[in-house]
Amino acid sequence: MYNNPYLQNTRDRIDMQIEQLKQMKEQLPTQQPAINQTFQLAPSGGMKYANSIDEVQKELVYTDTPYFSNDLSVVWLKNTKGDIKTFEMSEIVQKDEKDLKIELLLAQIEELKKGIEHESSNADVVKSTKNAKSTKVSNDKSSDSE
Repeated sequence: MYNNPYLQNTRDRIDMQIEQLKQMKEQLPTQQPAINQTFQLAPSGGMKYANSIDEVQKELVYTDTPYFSNDLSVVWLKNTKGDIKTFEMSEIVQKDEKDLKIELLLAQIEELKKGIEHESSNADVVKSTKNAKSTKVSNDKSSDSE
C-alpha cells in the first residue's frame, strides 16, 4: 500500500505544489508596491519667483499669476492669455515725526547752500565787472571843452 504508484504520484504533486507555494511566498516581498502618481494641474496660489521676464514667458499659467524678482523690485503679472504686465515696486517706509523733521531740515540746508552758491557767483560777476576796463568809455578825466 505504501508503494502504490497512485499515492506516490499524488505525494509528488503535493510536494511540487508546496515548493511552488514556497517560491511564490519568497517572491512576494521582493515585488515593488504599486506607484501612484498624482498630477496637480490647479494653481498653487502662492508667490512665484523669476529672475527675468524670459522665465515668466516660458511658464504656463491657469489663472492670473504674479511673479516676483528675487529682490522684490519688479513684479510681472501674467494672465491666462499669456499677456504680461510689468510693475516696479519700492518699499514705503513709514516716517515718524523725527524723520519728517530731519527731512525738512535737510531740505532747508540744501536751499541755503543754493543761496550761498548763487550769492558767491553774483559776487564773482560784480568783481569781474569792476576789474574789467571798458574799451568804449574813457578813463581820462579831462574834458574836451578846454
